[in-house]
Amino acid sequence: MPVLASAVDAIGHTPLVRLDRLTASLGLRGTLLAKLDNLNPGGSKKDRPALGILDEAAASGTLAPGQTVVELTSGNTGTGLAIVCAVRGHPFVAVMSRGNSPERARMMAALGAEVVLVDQAPGSVVGQVSGTDLALVEVRAREVAEQRGAFRADQFLRDGNPQSHYDGTAQEIWDDTAGEVDAFVDFVGSGGTFAGTSRRLKELKPDIQCFVVEPTDAAILAHRTVANPDHPIQGGGYSMPDLRFLHGVVPDGYLQVSGAEARDHARLLATREGIFGGYSSGANLAAAVQVLRRPEMEGKTVVFVVCDSGLKYLSTDLWAELPEEADEAKPAAAAADTLADQLDKTL
Repeated sequence: MPVLASAVDAIGHTPLVRLDRLTASLGLRGTLLAKLDNLNPGGSKKDRPALGILDEAAASGTLAPGQTVVELTSGNTGTGLAIVCAVRGHPFVAVMSRGNSPERARMMAALGAEVVLVDQAPGSVVGQVSGTDLALVEVRAREVAEQRGAFRADQFLRDGNPQSHYDGTAQEIWDDTAGEVDAFVDFVGSGGTFAGTSRRLKELKPDIQCFVVEPTDAAILAHRTVANPDHPIQGGGYSMPDLRFLHGVVPDGYLQVSGAEARDHARLLATREGIFGGYSSGANLAAAVQVLRRPEMEGKTVVFVVCDSGLKYLSTDLWAELPEEADEAKPAAAAADTLADQLDKTL
């Protein structure tokens, strides 16, 4: 590869990996492919829309040189924006709920961002950010943007978000599979990944199946009653019924994944394939497994995105039940066996 001019130029072109060990262990007949967007510089797929939004704003003159950028974030888009802003000389302010894992705030601060943390709504649980919590963050983000005369990089409204996945994620999947892809699943946050990727894949292959993934008790896009808006799958499932990017987008179906299923599949991804993803990555894998178990999908290829790195969840219960460190007198192999036994009992 050529030497790159900056970390910004390392965004995108992430590898697509076969999960043959996992499909064999689950008795699946078909192929699961993981798009490793956790290997972007900021450790998540949100580096793509962060760059896309700022490129679009700079080209249109909406973003002035040196202007402050403000954004509501669960941590991933904010990290991507922190990287792009650091390279391009924009001060960046990330506004985030205290319900999100603290690793995310620390990472953004380490990249030079100013992080404004917003208290959760009464009764909310740390690690479970609801739509109500997000609404409080939105109010504060607007206040900060107005006070600073800042550009608001609104990931829920700016077209650079889905366009980055249309041009990048989808095209990379198509090119790397030589068009041999039958289904795509995605856990929805802003809707940008699903909208941009599915739109482009449908243009290239009209009969591809594209599925929206939501939390089991907060599947509002599937027109189900929201029984519990609080769930541990950070970065999405906010029970927001009207996502702009999904206007005119017709999914082939809606899949539901519980927090426990997302956790268990994230652990499977790590221990069976050596891919360290977070909760939403586990949700995507669980949904992809659901699709591949369908009789009509036998022998087919299902693609999902590994949305972010498990490093951003070390303080959460995603990894809480795992041994924090092996006893010095305990062989590493024995420690690994203990972990495998725990997972076998869980799954």
